Amino acid sequence: MADNRTDIVLVGGGIMSATLAAMLKELQPEMTVEIFEMLPSAAEESSNAWNNAGTGHAALCELNYTPEGKDGSVTIDRALKVNTQFDLSRQFWAYMVRAGKMDAPESFIHDVPHISFVWGDDNVAFLRKRYQAMTAHHCFAGMEYSEDHAVLREWMPLVMEGRDPAQKVAATRMPIGTDVDYGAVTRQLLAHLQRSGGVNVSYSHRVTDLRRLATGGWSVSVRDEKSGATRVIDTKTVFLGAGGGALSLLQKSGISEGKGFGGFPVSGIFLRCDDEETVNRHHAKVYGKASVGAPPMSVPHLDSRFVDGKRSLLFGPYAGFSTKFLKHGSYADLFGSVKGDNIGPLLAVGRDNYDLTKYLIGQVLESKEAKHASLKEYFPDADPSKWQFIVAGQRVQVIMPDAKSGGKLQFGTEVVSSADGSLAAVLGASPGASVAVAVMLDVLGRLYKGQMPAWAATFAKMIPSYGKSIADDAELCRQVRHDTADALHLAKIG
Repeated sequence: MADNRTDIVLVGGGIMSATLAAMLKELQPEMTVEIFEMLPSAAEESSNAWNNAGTGHAALCELNYTPEGKDGSVTIDRALKVNTQFDLSRQFWAYMVRAGKMDAPESFIHDVPHISFVWGDDNVAFLRKRYQAMTAHHCFAGMEYSEDHAVLREWMPLVMEGRDPAQKVAATRMPIGTDVDYGAVTRQLLAHLQRSGGVNVSYSHRVTDLRRLATGGWSVSVRDEKSGATRVIDTKTVFLGAGGGALSLLQKSGISEGKGFGGFPVSGIFLRCDDEETVNRHHAKVYGKASVGAPPMSVPHLDSRFVDGKRSLLFGPYAGFSTKFLKHGSYADLFGSVKGDNIGPLLAVGRDNYDLTKYLIGQVLESKEAKHASLKEYFPDADPSKWQFIVAGQRVQVIMPDAKSGGKLQFGTEVVSSADGSLAAVLGASPGASVAVAVMLDVLGRLYKGQMPAWAATFAKMIPSYGKSIADDAELCRQVRHDTADALHLAKIG
């Protein structure tokens, strides 16, 4: 027998659950919500600022979103999708700030220009084509391009000082890039929810099992990690937003839509600098090109970060391999995720991703000296003594069944849901947090399909471009970006 009943159970205390719960309470204030997080506080896994690249992914500088075709053309479709999805997050945050439901925007978002930087003739030619393709679209208006060392020294002095003046280099710069502390966003949304009534957030509570009810809905088993006490909650709806922990619960749910899914964990290490003199001389996120076979989250970058009101620099990430699915997880996670229905896709992915395997082995074996040498490619005069290694969050890339190959490694975020709309799970990694609002709109459409039309007016208040496309409407794009810039105290173009 259930200890209590609720309208929805959300598993995980990160950006996804916090965003979904906050949106639901705006849409249906009387809804009852239970959120369970196995760690003692919110946003301690991938949503944590030091576990997350925090770029405010808007596809302004991430070169992996603009692939170069065999014919030499550059495709911007993926960049445009991510760019406009980040705008949805900005709109929702602007709404919440204006409503007094989040703190001052300076507590979680800052202006930080986004720069793409390359060297070598081929890479310079690629970046020039990318710039031309992107600036032909209004969503990337204001992007600058230069191959001039003097100009680049103004944009990113640390990157250019000590560099060979004869080296062929190029960069694009977007002044309206941002740095986002997703840990702060998560904590603020959850704090608001706990004040709003009808929402219970339980920390140090692990969801151990899910069972379908004959009457519809789910029976959710939960264990208190401190006392060992267990309880059962009956709910109409379940959302699995537990990052790397979502896969095992999806498997326990037994829904047919989750069959064949697996996960491939990738760990990360960053170099962090808190030296005030160094930090204050760099104000940008400088992204380069990924190594062959590297996963998207392994694109090297030198970032200005604002965490808890303090500025730092971050460089990396250096990819590694661990069988954990969470930073605070178990080394048995990967082995426990192997089931009869996903072993085929897992083997197919292993067969077809030799370059990735080779890359990860190389990264694991790389010495500290080699890692410092990578830093010096982006910061030639870097003093290694001023940088410390920090372990970033775990990322679990989605492995999904594929009729053609048997299985494929899916980069990005994947939503899996039951046909009856009673359960949804978010799997995957980058760009994750930055597009949380877009992902949650997808989740809402799956879990509450019948209620979406009635909620349209509220959606339009929370997200003014809801139901429209800023990619297709230049004036709407300008209006939305100016409005969110005003609310979030950010720079604007035009």
